[in-house]
Amino acid sequence: MRSLFRTVVLVVASVCLAAACGTGSASPSPSGSSVTGTSGDALASVLTIYSGRSKELVGPLIDRFKAATGHDVRVDYAGTTDLASTILEEGDASPADVFFAQDAGALGAVAAEGRLARLPQATLGLIDPRFRADDGTWVGVSGRARVVVYDTRVLSEADLPSTIDAFTDPQWKGRIGWAPTNASFQSFVTAYRLLKGDGAAKAWLEGIQANQPKVYDGNDAVLAATAAGEIEVGFVNHYYLIRQQIEQGDDFPVANHFLPGGDPGALVNVAGAGILTTARNPTAAQAFIDFLLSTEGQSYFATETSEYPLIDGVPADPALPPLTEIQSPAIDLSDLSDLEGTLKLLQESGVL
Repeated sequence: MRSLFRTVVLVVASVCLAAACGTGSASPSPSGSSVTGTSGDALASVLTIYSGRSKELVGPLIDRFKAATGHDVRVDYAGTTDLASTILEEGDASPADVFFAQDAGALGAVAAEGRLARLPQATLGLIDPRFRADDGTWVGVSGRARVVVYDTRVLSEADLPSTIDAFTDPQWKGRIGWAPTNASFQSFVTAYRLLKGDGAAKAWLEGIQANQPKVYDGNDAVLAATAAGEIEVGFVNHYYLIRQQIEQGDDFPVANHFLPGGDPGALVNVAGAGILTTARNPTAAQAFIDFLLSTEGQSYFATETSEYPLIDGVPADPALPPLTEIQSPAIDLSDLSDLEGTLKLLQESGVL
């Protein structure tokens, strides 16, 4: 797996060079550390987090963890796919204690190579089995739904199709935006493959390609392009819009369209975390995951990033439909681990 995975990741990294796929780092290897000049035995006393979530999104939360626990923390920010590849390339020599990923697919890919340790049952028991690994090697810490954002100045919800497949219709030519290097998009493609097969997934990718979609570096850019009138619809996660509505008000000219009927385009995925089997600081690593699943950590996701909290007792943003009402496909997130196959399909389809 590793050689092909690394090759494809380098292709993705070259596409992301300017904007780093929305992660705050352009390198396919970790960068942006909060602790510098740390090596050797000193590294064992530092909690090292490989974060596929951007510093903008989760940096303040990690700062809260440091303040609450007193742990020294080094955070390496890069793309989730890039970090998964890096962990596999580093093997036993990886300095990472925690892999904090943007999506379940990358966590599954790392777990499949035996790089993530089983978490304690007390931790696993906090999360609905739907949102954690079957083998207990990772847990979701926040939920995100795939949606179609649309320009409300030119479209109403009634104008939109009820399936993601319908966007391959030629009537959508030149009207679509997407971010194929984004890890959440890639997990959606993996889910599509599982639900409908590789042939159907390739046909969908080629159908969208035929409609000449505009390509962006990340979901924020897709949303901004929709608001600017560059495109009419875009494929993103739900929370990008909510954050902009909070900042700019309800007059922001974009809305979320949640696809019904268990469509692949309504996948509910998770950001999640796992502890490496080679972690030098496993106690601090467990403390970090416990913090992410605490009331404080879950409230942060609900209020600061507009994602769905995953523990009982923490309410989601009231602007969102309840998680139980989203008609997401019946899919085991543990099965999203074939990132290699998805990257290969994206290449074969000419998307990457």
